Amino acid sequence: MLPATSKLCAAISYRHLRNMTGLRRQAAVALSQELSKLARRSAGPSAWIHQVRRRSSLLSSRLEEKPFSEMDMSYIKQGEEALQKSLSILGDQDGWKTETVVGNGDKVLSKVLPDVGKVFRLEVVVDQPLETVYSELVDNMEQMGDWNPNVKEVKILQKIGKDTVITHEKAAATPGNIVGPRDFVSVRCAKRRGSTCVLAGMSTTHTAMPEQEGFIRAENGPTCMVLRPLAGSPSQTRLTWLLSIDLKGWLPKTIINQVLSQTQVDFANHLRHRLARPVAMGC
Repeated sequence: MLPATSKLCAAISYRHLRNMTGLRRQAAVALSQELSKLARRSAGPSAWIHQVRRRSSLLSSRLEEKPFSEMDMSYIKQGEEALQKSLSILGDQDGWKTETVVGNGDKVLSKVLPDVGKVFRLEVVVDQPLETVYSELVDNMEQMGDWNPNVKEVKILQKIGKDTVITHEKAAATPGNIVGPRDFVSVRCAKRRGSTCVLAGMSTTHTAMPEQEGFIRAENGPTCMVLRPLAGSPSQTRLTWLLSIDLKGWLPKTIINQVLSQTQVDFANHLRHRLARPVAMGC
């Protein structure tokens, strides 16, 4: 019986069988039974039997957890791909050109990538600790429309695990309606690496949010925000925002470039005002 049990356990190690809950439960039960038989045959189970039985018990206790579906895994993979590609773009320091420099030190840079197009990079320092900034941008993301006039609404469509969400964002029309209403469906991935937080995303599709009347479905990504405590001043946060957007529609590139770089500068100012409010300190 033990050889057969081994084969059953080996089968669930293959990726395409891992989500077959019934097969995993069968393997766990069979393994537990075999270990009990081994324990009865000897005066005292050896240490390795105790260890394997404990792991088998842990496996059994997790069998009732809902496994990720194929679609969920696809979204998780998209988020991780956005994160890796964004960090790769930011890691290449060559070719960046200055778009805007503000008196307070905020600056927007840009470069053109063959496979992505023109991307923008905002570099700012926020006078708030990283945890406060992270909480506002991640935990309170659905409130962004309350303080950022460039955003009409952010809605979470689905949460997948602890790191991935699918969102629907409506962008407000620009003054004079130069750029009409746009909306996005995005997969977002939030990761922490030591004292650094990375919030990455890219466009995706979701059955809960088909194209909306009155909005042009634009595309973004790869995009990300990187948060780090300012060196020597942990009460301040250095924020880097990589922005890559295809607004779709018939728009001159000069207008698009002007709108996107100004959007980043405005975002930094709106974020500072939001975090300066006493209510933000309680987040």
